[in-house]
Amino acid sequence: MLAIVVACLGLLGLSSFLSRLRTKEIGIRKVLGANAYSILILFSKEFVKLVCIASLIAMPIFYFAANMWLRNYAFHIQVNVLMLLTPPLLLLCIALLTTSIESIRAALANPVTSIRSE
Repeated sequence: MLAIVVACLGLLGLSSFLSRLRTKEIGIRKVLGANAYSILILFSKEFVKLVCIASLIAMPIFYFAANMWLRNYAFHIQVNVLMLLTPPLLLLCIALLTTSIESIRAALANPVTSIRSE
């Protein structure tokens, strides 16, 4: 549980850094007519890509490691699709919840102040 909290804090810091880095871009998008939903999608797309890449790397490793570990037991089970898909989906939900905090804050900010600040 502690590792998940620390990872969420790191993810929150990364999303905060990216939103501060792209403040002017968000302001210009809002002035040109973008709504808050499109800005949320803009931020979420990057993190969803990262989670998908990490999941594609981790799933085959988990599958082979779990099968080798479970072979040692007299009554062993097979690794099914539910065991492979549940952790990445939970990770995606946690990542989206964590990054949505900063994304909503950036999407609802006043675009005039973000464009005017130098």
